[in-house]
Formats: sequence, structure tokens, C-alpha cells
Amino acid sequence: MSKILSALLFIFACFSAVYAQQTPTGKSADFKVKTCLHSIGYAGLWRGQAQLSVDEFLVKAKELGFDGVMLMAKRPHLSLLDYDKEARAKLKKRMADLGLTLVGLAGYSDFTAGIDKPGIPHTEIQAAYIGQLAELASDLGTKMIRIFTGYERTGVPYDKQYALVVEGITLGAREARKYGVTLVVQNHHDIALHHDAMYWMLKEINLPNVMAGWDAWSPTLEGLPKAEIRASVLKMKPYLVNTIIADYVTMPRYHYENHLTNYVADKPVMRATAVGEGIIDYDNFIGALKEIGYQGYLVYEMCEVLDGGGSIANLDATAKKFIQYVKKFE
Repeated sequence: MSKILSALLFIFACFSAVYAQQTPTGKSADFKVKTCLHSIGYAGLWRGQAQLSVDEFLVKAKELGFDGVMLMAKRPHLSLLDYDKEARAKLKKRMADLGLTLVGLAGYSDFTAGIDKPGIPHTEIQAAYIGQLAELASDLGTKMIRIFTGYERTGVPYDKQYALVVEGITLGAREARKYGVTLVVQNHHDIALHHDAMYWMLKEINLPNVMAGWDAWSPTLEGLPKAEIRASVLKMKPYLVNTIIADYVTMPRYHYENHLTNYVADKPVMRATAVGEGIIDYDNFIGALKEIGYQGYLVYEMCEVLDGGGSIANLDATAKKFIQYVKKFE
């Protein structure tokens, strides 16, 4: 009987994770603009950026008119080291009192870290960390954690690194499954960055609580053309449950070559700007999300040195511009 009960609990956990994050319906009429503010924009991590506490951030998100929030699951915001069961209960009540939805937690994984030191169980450590984040997420009333794949390390065969990422996400997903939590893989780190590679990886992992958080800025910075970026949204449709939006401007860089009395071009540095004022074609990207009947939130982050500076006034004004921009897709 216990084996049957365990099997039923396993199936229930899988399906609860699936239904917690709804995939696109395929009908554009089902698309709704639901706005979410990522707390990283008020974390003080970028040069000149103001820092708010978690509670100050929640009040700010409510004042600005966002429907929900994504909380950065590390210091100075929502660290596992700082939030015991009592603190979690208080935070959950605070968000309910403010009428804010906790869309998800932003987790910070890198499954290729430590690949050159096989004696340390880095994969198990990160899977355990994701399991703890899943418990935290469940305690706070959300069923989603954003995660990353891994940065590609030099001197190590690519397929060895890829396999380690697959193993790590699989182990992490099994831990998250205990709490009915879905892992949303963002196209941020090197491994499986392109949509074809990400689609292949998710299909290979083949777990109902491993989905995609697909963004427009990565493929734009990869140099993909407008049509291919739209195609990436259509490709990721079976897995696409979250997207994080940010816009950037390009700051050219050059090195002076004395013996040539000339300059050599280098890769540009990116700076953050208001959505719709940078290089990323969000009319194209959000239009594609609407086309497939995307059901998730539009999560806004200010995750670089920001045009106009990092004062509270400028952060607020930029966040308001995001809401104004996306409302036109309603």
C-alpha cells in the first residue's frame, strides 16, 4: 500500500508542478498583460543603483502599479540564510496584505562551476540548494523558481559540461518536485543559450516541472535577426512560462594602437535603458508572445548601469515606462 501511495504522491507532485505554470494556449485572445517587477532593480548591485529592503521594494512595486513581484533569492534580498519559517510567514502575509502576487523566486545556479575539481560534489550541492529554494518558494506561496544552466569553462570538453548541466537540472527538479515547484530555465548562461539548444535540452531532460523562461535580450545580443527571434518564441512555445524583459543601448569600445596611429574596435558594453528606447525589438517579441497565447507574467528588471542613474526617482520613472509600454499589447 505504501508503494502505491508513494507512486500517487509522485504523480500528484508532477502534475501540480505542471499546472502551476500554464504553457501558451495557442490563442492570441488568451494573452493578458500581467506585469511583474524583479527586485534586482532595487538591490544596489549596479554602480550608482539605490538599494531598498525587501519590504521597501514590495511597497514600491505596489505604488508603481505592478501586479506581482519576483524576489532575488540572495542577499541583500531573500537569502536562505536570513529567512526562517517565522520570517517566511510574515513575508507571505505582507505580500497578501499589499495585494501582490509572488510570481517566482530568482535562483542563481551554475552547474558547470567546479567542474575542474571533481572531488567536490558541486552538482549535488546546487541541487540541494535548489531544493531549499523550492521549500522557501512553497512557504511563500509561489510555485516557480528561475534558474540558470552553466557558464562554459575553457579546457573542458563541451559535452561533459552539457551533461553536467542536464544532470544538475534533473537532480534539482527532483528536489523541487517535493514541493510542487517548477524550475524555469532562463536563456542567460552559455550552455544551451540558443533556442534550438535550449529546446533540445528541455526535451532531453523531459520533466514536467522543468520549463523555459525565454527572454528577448539574449538572442538580440547574440545577433539573431528579427525573424529568428520571433521564430524562437514559436519554437519554445511548449515550454514557455516566463519571460524577463530588459532593454539596452550599445556603448562602442575601441583600443588605440600606437604603431598604427589608429583604433581597433572591441566588443561594445551594454547599458540599461527604458523598454522601447534600446536595441531590443519588443514589439516583435511581445507580439510573438501574444500570437502563441502566452500565459505568464512580463517580468521587468533593471539589471545594468541605467540611463539616467540609479536614484530611486529614476528607477521608478523607468519602471513606470515599462508598464506604459506593455499596456499597448492589451
